[in-house]
Amino acid sequence: MQKILLFLGVGLLATAVHSQEHASEPMGPPPEPDLSRVQQEMAEKAAVAPMRIRYERKSAEWTAAKLEALPQTSITVYNAHSKANETYKGVPVLTLLTQLGFPDKPHGKDYKMYLVAEGSDGYAVVYAMAEVIPTIHDATVIVADSMNDKPLGAAGPLELVATGEKHPARWVRNLISIRVETAH
Repeated sequence: MQKILLFLGVGLLATAVHSQEHASEPMGPPPEPDLSRVQQEMAEKAAVAPMRIRYERKSAEWTAAKLEALPQTSITVYNAHSKANETYKGVPVLTLLTQLGFPDKPHGKDYKMYLVAEGSDGYAVVYAMAEVIPTIHDATVIVADSMNDKPLGAAGPLELVATGEKHPARWVRNLISIRVETAH
């Protein structure tokens, strides 16, 4: 026990001497974060965490594997970022919401609702509820788990994708949550 305490004491003394020797040296600015590493860490975190959908007091968690068990929809959209057509496969948002009790044929007060979709990086977008209902709006909004028959990769395990948009600004990569809110 005395040897361990002596070893710890010597280690602390050496650290104190080293700190004093370098105290006059300027520290300089902190190192720039490695954005590719940060993005990779966010994608890895999203890959293990399921996406959560909340409607009223109900919620459910979804992974790519759970989504595969549901009827899939394919959409082909032009991605202005990649300047190419891309085919996404996934489940319509309305299908997921109806599993939490949202009506499959909404009316009246249901159109005061909107959804907020958020990615693991904090990026969030809003869709009016009417935009995700195919009997009301021409667009198709899906939670995609693949693009061009391959897993999404850097976009995370799940991505919110919509047809009918000129620019993919409301697509959400690394999708971690969708919540339904009501406008007042």
